[in-house]
Amino acid sequence: MSLKGFTLIEFLIVISIVLILSVMGFSNYFNSLKSGKDGRRKTDLQSIQRGLELYYQDIGRYPDPPLSDPLCHPNGCSRATYIQSLPKDPSRSDYVYVSDGSFYQLYACIENANDSGPGVNQAGYGQSCGGGPCDPCKFGVSSTNTTP
Repeated sequence: MSLKGFTLIEFLIVISIVLILSVMGFSNYFNSLKSGKDGRRKTDLQSIQRGLELYYQDIGRYPDPPLSDPLCHPNGCSRATYIQSLPKDPSRSDYVYVSDGSFYQLYACIENANDSGPGVNQAGYGQSCGGGPCDPCKFGVSSTNTTP
């Protein structure tokens, strides 16, 4: 009499393989989410940077912290608006702005621990981005006369 079907060992091997593939898939999915949020943060800081440089060209100094939303000419938004709406971090962390008027530094969270691109310091810059997994801030950009 011949029995057809899976043995317990074969069944356990198949389940193990499925679990391993699932874990790898979820890991890649979550890494992609982190990379996407990090890309948005970098784009947001570049957008703020462009507005700050336009402000500097018109006014001759960078605005004092904190940045107003929208970022307008000191004599009113009817005169000039440099940033219509300040971008918000996708994970509700904070974007940090430091300035004394002659320079500026902008900082943001970076979630991907493997990111080593320009402006990324995995050890952190010493600025708090609002707590959570991103503290301290790990991405920074600045005016050309200083470094993050």
